[in-house]
Amino acid sequence: MVLELTPDLLDAIYNHATCTYPNECCGLLVGVCQSDQRQVMAVKPMQNAWSAEVAAEMQINYSQGTRDRYWLDPAQMLEVMREARSQSQEIVGVYHSHPDHVATPSECDRQLAWQNYSYLILAVGQGKVVDHQSWVLDDNHRFQSEAILI
Repeated sequence: MVLELTPDLLDAIYNHATCTYPNECCGLLVGVCQSDQRQVMAVKPMQNAWSAEVAAEMQINYSQGTRDRYWLDPAQMLEVMREARSQSQEIVGVYHSHPDHVATPSECDRQLAWQNYSYLILAVGQGKVVDHQSWVLDDNHRFQSEAILI
């Protein structure tokens, strides 16, 4: 698969990541899937809903809170899904940042990921985005690098 997005959409994601630093940002990528390509047509910034309650429910260490974890509220996700469908689009991916860490998925990212989405991760060092990479899950539920077309 290839994840395609415009420079303006990538700028919006970068802005979200820098504005939420030193916490992780998160959001949804909305667009269309075409054979081997996911074309992003809109970015939906979301509030990071990670909490001690979510961590306990998911049986994951709460750790440093939103500094190193993110959670998308299922009700908000459903709202975005409905809006996208009304425009003949769908959620094609999720983005989130890794403050002061590399743009590779964590074990927690892998455990909570779905196979039908692209995962765009932004490395944010000292408040500035220094890298971004996209990932997809393979049939063995392991992340594989995905090409990005800007």
